[in-house]
Formats: sequence, C-alpha cells, structure tokens
Amino acid sequence: MSTADAPKQLQETLAAANLHILNSRAQLKSHQFDGLDDCSLGEDALSDPAVVASDVAAQISFLRKLKFQYLEQNAKDKYVKTIVSDDAPLITASSNEEIRLRNEEKKRVLKEAKIMLSGRQEDVRTLAPLIEEGDYQKARSLTTLATTLSAQILDARLALTRLRQAHPHPRLTVPSATFTLDGQVEQMQKMEDKLQGLNNRMRGAKEQLKTQMAELERLRSIERERVAELGLVGKESGEEEDPRVGNLYDWFLASLTIHRSLLSLKSSHAESENELRLTYSIDPAPSSSPKDLILTLLFIPNTRQLASVEVSLGGVELDLGDVIDAHVQANDVSGLVWAVVARARAESSGRKRDGDQT
Repeated sequence: MSTADAPKQLQETLAAANLHILNSRAQLKSHQFDGLDDCSLGEDALSDPAVVASDVAAQISFLRKLKFQYLEQNAKDKYVKTIVSDDAPLITASSNEEIRLRNEEKKRVLKEAKIMLSGRQEDVRTLAPLIEEGDYQKARSLTTLATTLSAQILDARLALTRLRQAHPHPRLTVPSATFTLDGQVEQMQKMEDKLQGLNNRMRGAKEQLKTQMAELERLRSIERERVAELGLVGKESGEEEDPRVGNLYDWFLASLTIHRSLLSLKSSHAESENELRLTYSIDPAPSSSPKDLILTLLFIPNTRQLASVEVSLGGVELDLGDVIDAHVQANDVSGLVWAVVARARAESSGRKRDGDQT
C-alpha cells in the first residue's frame, strides 16, 4: 500500500467506525433497554420510582460502554494519525514524564474531590436523622394540629348553623343585651333596697321583742307577787299552803301562753256561768289586716255538756252548721275550736284570693 492511499484508507476506517456524536445521541434515544419493553415511552411510564431507577442504571451502563468505545476509537485515531503523519511530534521520555505528571495531578484532584464527596455524604447521613427528628416531627405535629383545627372549625360552623336554626330572628344583639342587663341591675338594686328595708324591720321587730320580753318578765313578776299574796292569805286564814300551787300556776300560765300563740287567741271571757266567749285573730295573708273570730260557747247549766255555738268572723256570722252539730253531739269542745278556726282561716283565704283575681 502506497503512502498516497493511506489517508483515504484512514478516512474510510473512521467513517466505518461511526464515531460521530450526533449519531450516538440518536442511537441513545432510539435504544431499547431490557426490562422496559412492557412500559410505554411517555412521561407517565417513568412515574414509578423503581422504574426510573432501573432506567437510570441502564442508561449509565450504556453511557459507560459508549464512553469506553469513544476513548478506544479516539486513541486508535490518534495512534494512526501519529504513525501515518509526516510531521508527527516526536515522543520522548520527557514527554511521557510530563504526561505522567499531569495524570498524577489529575488523580490527586480526583482523590480530593472523592474525599470531599465522601465527607458530604457522611454529613448527609449524620444530619438526615436530626432533620427527621426535628424539622420533620415539627412539620408532622403542625400538620396534625392543622387537621385538628380544621375539624374543630367545621364542628363550630355546624354548631353555629344549628344554633341559628334553633334560634331564628330576631336574635339577642349587643344593644338589647345591654338594655336587659341594665334592667336586671335596676331590679337587683330595688331588691337590695327591699332587703335593706326588711332587715331594718327585722331589727325593729327584735327591739320590740326585747321590749315585750321585758314587759312579759315584769308581768310574770307581778303574777308571782300575786301568787305569793294568795299564799299569805291562805296562811292568815289558817289553811295549809300547798307547795305545788306556785309551780302549777306557772305551768298554767305557760300553757295558756303557748295555746294563745298557736291558735292566735286574743282573749277568753266567761259571760255567765254557762257561757264562754273566745276571740281569735285570723290573719290569712301578711298584706291583709287581721280579723276577729268570736266563738260563743253555751253549755247546759250545772253541767259540762255543750249545748250550742255561735261563730262570727269580722262581725259577720258564719254558717258552720255541719261542723258545729257533729262536735256538739260528741261534746268535743277542743275539736270544735280547732275545726272552726281552720274553717275560718280557709274561708278568709278564699275570699282574699277571689278579691285578688277580681
């Protein structure tokens, strides 16, 4: 083979070697990888992370093979050009040493870059758990809180809707509530004044009760003096004094006082030997004036047999024939008094209610 035919043969060899980058890129796009035959070539086919990882690994392997082929063909091209060229540079030991030194420098830079990359990866491994424990947990708690608050807001809106349905217009507004509050404050002030007045009346009643108790004690002392005088009279007349008279007299006065307080008995008077007149005070309500109930009891002379009863309330005679006849036949004086007083109180209360309704 002559020297003139060598370049032509080299050109044919390079054309047959298919070393063009554009043709390699088209080949890369049209290449079919193993394991992806069942998947479509669109963007939706690479949505699965496992499929994407497999695709990336296959592309990296193919690019490494393509790079190796390119370097191999480039080295062959340079070698052939060096051999067939007339003005090829002379390769000496110094040039080889220079190339070796450049390769050593590149290896050193590559090693430093690898060490730096390894450090970065170690930092990522160290900081990733911290970020997960801190920021991730914080973001997760904030997400949970946002979800809870959203549910609470929805519940509050539903409760507000129910309240609006249960309480249609007109609803209570701030001015109406303020007006109602002012009215309640005024009413409370009136009730406070009324309570103060009742307290004053109670203090006055206590003072009056003290005065009446002092008067009662004075009257008891007078009664004791009278009892003592009766004892002295008995002594002067030569009769023997009974030591139980004073105690019995005190007991009788206490019983009479209790009886009068229970039945509101104002007075009892014997008009004659067979006639007894009892006066009771009937007070049906605190705001109404009391009325006098007068019972006139007539007995059969020289006996304790009840003959007839006359009843009047406030000057008006009461028709209590059924109650009176039953007790007169049974000769039940105490039961008659209780029944008449109860009927009179009931009659007075009924009249008071009828007057209020009118």
